[in-house]
Parts: sequence; structure tokens; C-alpha cells
Amino acid sequence: MIRTPAVAGQFYNGTLETLNRQVRQYIVDAPKEPVIGAVCPHAGLMYSGPVAGAVFSRIEIPPTVILLGPNHTGLGERISLMDEGVWKIPTGSFEIDRVLAHRIYKNAEGLVAKDTKAHLFEHSLEVQLPFIAYFTTSVKIVPIAIMQASIQECNKLGIAIAEAIKEADYDVTIVASSDMSHYVSHSEAKALDRLAIERILEIDPEGLYNTVLTKRITMCGYLPVTTMLYAARVLDAEKAELVKYATSGDVSGDYSYVVGYAGIIVK
Repeated sequence: MIRTPAVAGQFYNGTLETLNRQVRQYIVDAPKEPVIGAVCPHAGLMYSGPVAGAVFSRIEIPPTVILLGPNHTGLGERISLMDEGVWKIPTGSFEIDRVLAHRIYKNAEGLVAKDTKAHLFEHSLEVQLPFIAYFTTSVKIVPIAIMQASIQECNKLGIAIAEAIKEADYDVTIVASSDMSHYVSHSEAKALDRLAIERILEIDPEGLYNTVLTKRITMCGYLPVTTMLYAARVLDAEKAELVKYATSGDVSGDYSYVVGYAGIIVK
């Protein structure tokens, strides 16, 4: 299956030339390094691009990137893995790593469904691709959309991913796609998001999951991030670093009603 762009011309510029130019403005001069995982936002590039660009400017892009994102559309299964095909965006095409996808599916023992419906119109993973493509299109992806999951299921999926990565004879990075607080004031977003970010920096998946629920933080991708953190622990992650934090108010100038964006790398 060829998965064509769902949000080109909406969340990001829709032609090769204009998209390259758009992404380029968000890339920063920074030392690159291999990372186990990352947290990256998925709003329209005009809002979250500075944070996403800062994150991908730090990552040494490996042969395969596992993309974990929330399911905003409600289509498909609770946890949907697209296990074969090609994803296209205006600046390149990305083949799915069928071998790694199959290992994750097998390791997860019935938790994950092979499903394309969840991915047809979902933007949270697609908007990561322009940044990856800016640096290289010689990379494969494994797209996983999470609609619902208990903390135990996040743990099981994280372990399944980590064990699949351990079996690979090449490097793999896990990118968890998430925006932070939604539609609150700038000050409230910063305060609430700080609580979640602290748990991520401690590589504490249980703490993140429980903090988001108890504090009612409207972080749309907390399940993907929790899963990534569980995988990172199995993969012997030692530290996490906040690369950049911002809100939509930093772009719009309206600080009364914002969405928060955090960029974090785990290594």
C-alpha cells in the first residue's frame, strides 16, 4: 500500500520546494548524536516547527525510525501497526521496515493489530516525516498509532519494541509524537507541562502516566510517550534532555489560549 499525504498543504507546505524551505527555517546548528528515543510535537509547522526542528537537528538519523503517535481520528484498532507499504510526502518516500514491524507484532502477543485505517488520515506521525526527509530519505519507518492503552499495555508494548530493537543489527530510534497542554493560558500550560516534562526527564513512565491523569493534563500523546519511556528503560537509557519548550502563543502572540510543545531526547 502507498500511503499518500493526508495533511500536506494544511499542516505543512505541499510542494517539494516550499516544504524544504519551510523546514529549513526550523533547523538549527547543533551537534548530532544517536538517541534511543525522542518526544516531538505534531501541530502545524508554523506553530510547532521550531520545537520539532530543534529536536531533529540533534538526532543522528538511524536506518529505521519507529513512530509512535496518538490516534486523533478514532479510526482503526486500539493499537494499530502499519506493517508494510510506503509513506509519501512531497519531499520523499519512506518504506516501512517490514522485518522490525513483524518482530514488534510478534513480541506484543496479540496486543497490536495490523491495521491501515488508523493511519490513513492521522497527522501525528506524518508531520515528523518532513524533518526526517530534510536530512535523509534513506530511512525506513514503523508507524504505530495508539488510541487506547492501559499502563500495563504501554509497558508490554514498550518491552515488545525494545526487544525487537535488540534483535536488529542496525540502529533504531523511537520518536513519540505528542503535543502538551491544549487550550489553556500560557502560564497554566507551562506549569502543567513542567510536571509532565519532569517525569519524562526522569525516564519515569509510570510517573508520567499517573501525573497526566491526576493533574488532568491535556497531553494528547502521553500513551506514545509512556510507551517510548518503557522501551527506553529496557534499552538502558541513562538520561533525557529537554531540547526546547514553547507554546503556540510564542507564534500567535495570544497567550490566553495556547497549546504547549516540548522537544526531548532520550539517550
